[in-house]
Amino acid sequence: MSVKQNNSIIQRQKRFFKISYQIAIKKAKSFTIPGFHEVPLYYVIKFFFKGIVNGAITTRASAVAFSFYLAIVPTLIFLFTLIPYIPVKDFQVQLLMLIKGIMPDYAFHTVQSTLTDVLTLKSGGLLSFGFFAALFFSHNGVNALIEAFNATYHTIETRKFFEQHLIALVLTLILPILVMIGVVLIFFGQKTLNWAIKLGWIEMNLTYYLLDIGKWFIIIALFYFCISFLYYLAPAKRERFRFFSGGSSLATLLIILTSLAFSFYVNNFGQYNTFYGSLGGLIVFLLWLYFNAFGLILGFELNASITSAKEKLDNDSSPILE
Repeated sequence: MSVKQNNSIIQRQKRFFKISYQIAIKKAKSFTIPGFHEVPLYYVIKFFFKGIVNGAITTRASAVAFSFYLAIVPTLIFLFTLIPYIPVKDFQVQLLMLIKGIMPDYAFHTVQSTLTDVLTLKSGGLLSFGFFAALFFSHNGVNALIEAFNATYHTIETRKFFEQHLIALVLTLILPILVMIGVVLIFFGQKTLNWAIKLGWIEMNLTYYLLDIGKWFIIIALFYFCISFLYYLAPAKRERFRFFSGGSSLATLLIILTSLAFSFYVNNFGQYNTFYGSLGGLIVFLLWLYFNAFGLILGFELNASITSAKEKLDNDSSPILE
């Protein structure tokens, strides 16, 4: 093949990719996705990537992860010291099995003995200390998350100091309640399923397994609802954000995927124990916490991008239409 023929082929390929790109852009400027407030996909992506590049998302995620890391220990102390006081038969055992199913195997085995002791032994003094410590540090963690939302590249109004801390306190009190409701629903759902099998109402067939899988749909729905509630209440002008949004869907998906990915990696390929010993579980947990914070901020950036793009599109003289 001559040089002239080769150049001709290259030029045709360039024209093909250029035309394909122009067609894709044209389609994206008219294509909308549910949850994007009827804003075309092209403009949402344009604002979204601008927010990612200029929004220092990794720094914000690191700050949030550290704040929640400080909160996780007193919060776990309070919740687990509260569990022995719950007068439900086998509740502690069922909860331990639920935690085992969610956490990566190595991370669970690292804290299994401690969890077992805390879930079965009553301690009134530790319960009181855990409550106030958990409230203080969890409030700081939620406030750090709100600050991370307010630090978005896109223009989002912020609240006054005391108003923001009050909202952080409300979220700190409500979100754990929602999580506990989900845990109770899962627990009693499993108990009801076992009871139905014992009475012969259902058998160990496809129906049983479908109902058993249903509890994980409850977990996913609970994740989505909590994230939507957080995105709706945390911003200063929440009327700009719909309760069910594209950002909530993205954050829920990312949190589930990161949890599954880390669980798979640690269980099959992780060598944390070989290199770091007992620090392996801590490393896994910190990474998981960081990527979850990253997913939450990324979902909020998507909501902020949708809102900013919609405001720009409403202005006919905006450069976004050029």
